[in-house]
Amino acid sequence: MLLGRVVGNIVSSQKHEKFEAKALLMVQPISLDGQDQGEPLLTVDTVGAGPGETVVVVIEGRSASQAMGKTEAPANAAITGIVDHIEWEL
Repeated sequence: MLLGRVVGNIVSSQKHEKFEAKALLMVQPISLDGQDQGEPLLTVDTVGAGPGETVVVVIEGRSASQAMGKTEAPANAAITGIVDHIEWEL
């Protein structure tokens, strides 16, 4: 799992049937303090996230498929939560 920030939408005129009624979003992985880490990811939105929101992303085919409520969906990453705030102690 990782934290990310939604940075864009993917618009597709055709997509696999398992993605019907699911939005495809670009997510920039971030650190706990909000700094960008690595390259943006194409994700399947399962929770209704929007631009600029901090989200929890699972990266693993089986986890992504389960988050979508589908078996064997062709997905590597899925948004599974929207973060309200982050608290941690050093």
